[in-house]
Amino acid sequence: MSDTPEQPGNLSELSPAKRLEAPNTRLINAGIATINDMDTLRACIAYENQHQQRVPILRQLEKRASELRSQDKDDD
Repeated sequence: MSDTPEQPGNLSELSPAKRLEAPNTRLINAGIATINDMDTLRACIAYENQHQQRVPILRQLEKRASELRSQDKDDD
């Protein structure tokens, strides 16, 4: 048996709470940067709006939404 905690196989499995309630800003930034779909992004925005309503975090989420939209346009 290993002493290391289990890690999710897929980063999209991280809940909005795990992405946005990390103990430091570097982990929050990484949690936002690894959002790869709009459903996960919407869940994170809803979570942040219901809990802390931190403007810098909401701005980062808005920026990530723009990046995802841009990627979708490039794929078309």
